[in-house]
Amino acid sequence: MLSDPEKFDTDYEIGQDNLQKFGMDVHHPVFWVAAILVILFVMISLISPEQAKGAFEGAKGWSIDNFDWLFMVGGNIFVIFCLALIFLPVGKIRLGGYDAKPEFSTISWFSMLFAAGMGIGLMFWSVAEPVAYYTDWWGTPLNVAPNTPEGASAAMGATMFHWGLHPWAIYAVVALSLAFFTYNKGLPLTLRSAFYPLIGDKSWGFIGHVVDTVAVVATLFGLATSLGFGAQQAASGLNFLFDVPKGIGTETAVILGVTFVALMSVLRGLDGGVKVLSNINMSLAGLLMLFVIIFGPTLAILSGIFTTAGAYVENIFSLSNWIGREDDKFYHGWTVFYWAWWISWSPFVGMFIARVSLGRTVREFVTAVLLIPTLVTLVWMSTFGGTGLEQSINGIGALAEGVGEVPLAMFHMLENLPLTGITSFIAIILVLVFFITSSDSGSLVIDSITAGGKVDAPVPQRVFWVLIEGIIAAALLFGGGADALGALQAAAITVGLPFTVVLIVMCVCLYMGLEHERRFPTATPAVDPGQEGA
Repeated sequence: MLSDPEKFDTDYEIGQDNLQKFGMDVHHPVFWVAAILVILFVMISLISPEQAKGAFEGAKGWSIDNFDWLFMVGGNIFVIFCLALIFLPVGKIRLGGYDAKPEFSTISWFSMLFAAGMGIGLMFWSVAEPVAYYTDWWGTPLNVAPNTPEGASAAMGATMFHWGLHPWAIYAVVALSLAFFTYNKGLPLTLRSAFYPLIGDKSWGFIGHVVDTVAVVATLFGLATSLGFGAQQAASGLNFLFDVPKGIGTETAVILGVTFVALMSVLRGLDGGVKVLSNINMSLAGLLMLFVIIFGPTLAILSGIFTTAGAYVENIFSLSNWIGREDDKFYHGWTVFYWAWWISWSPFVGMFIARVSLGRTVREFVTAVLLIPTLVTLVWMSTFGGTGLEQSINGIGALAEGVGEVPLAMFHMLENLPLTGITSFIAIILVLVFFITSSDSGSLVIDSITAGGKVDAPVPQRVFWVLIEGIIAAALLFGGGADALGALQAAAITVGLPFTVVLIVMCVCLYMGLEHERRFPTATPAVDPGQEGA
């Protein structure tokens, strides 16, 4: 294990003065290669959006069809590994050493990790996904007959499967690895650090450059994709509520607005920006959920929490299986796609969670990142998804005809409850603020990687990345429309294939590091998380 935190390759210091006068502090190999790859992709997507989408969709399809087994095996390994850490002796290890204190309160910490992890996805899919499975919009889980009571149960169980233990285990592996090697072993907060136990100083060479560069590109692509598709949902909501014209103009305006607020959040720093917005968003989300429970089908929702949990437990092994699956459309179109998407997002979400988790024990960390979000998601899905499913089953409103437009599913569900205007407006605010927190936390992550793992890189550098995210999303949406965004999403998902292997190796390295720490514990934090500079 690394005993001297200063034993880094000197290339971390080479050439960094070149951009110091512009308020930048970059690690050249990663920064420039990632920048060139992103620029090339954007240019190709703008020049030939249909061809770019076709090429990347082909790469995505090849990855999903030929390596479905790898995605599924990897997902299962991550869940088992994380659950084991809770009970193993290494669970007592504290991130940063015995004397380390948490930087944020438990509520703020959880709000930030949940908002960064999948808050926006829950707004987008919580109503649409169960209804889609129930009505056979794009395959049914385990080939259960659609539009039946069995189909409804399977729909809720499969939805929980996609948003429960597996995705959070993926995030937990990356987050815990980065937090541990940064706070306990003094390594930089960057992906390459997690592989030091296995490859030693090679982490600071070519292999490390490749891992960090791919992480930057995947994070930027994932954030820009979500920003673009989220703009479509927000624009649909504005059209639904205020009759604002839908189209590229409105969607671009939403992206620019989100980017501006994210910029203000960056200038306020982590404590005054992401933390405050995350707390506000979780409070609004809780109020909206409570409203739906009270004014929706209350008994069905409350009982649905238990029936959904039962369906999740009942089907988790069948849905985790990759051998002899006959529900191919559902299996490849939903499950394997989701696993590739979560894995492609793991560098971003994992590194952000690591950044805010100093002072937590491994057991506390895994419980908070794996089990608590799964329970919160269970209640959320039972509330929103269960209400949408009830409306679909009983022929109430637009959902009686199925999903229709996915961005409108949440609003169609709220339309059949009291105070539609108020609740729909709150839903739009939630979508926008979730995107702001994702953009802000994502810029912090990219900033750290491209600065060679520094956690206190200059604020102008993070401002630069916030603007780049918004510019890419707006440019692709305005110049190439849905085809360009589809190409971007396909490219991000394709990255999930090599990163699956990376995460499996990361599990090995993490356990090696935790065992070393158990024998030779860190008394005090090996590295200070630093100030935000704002």
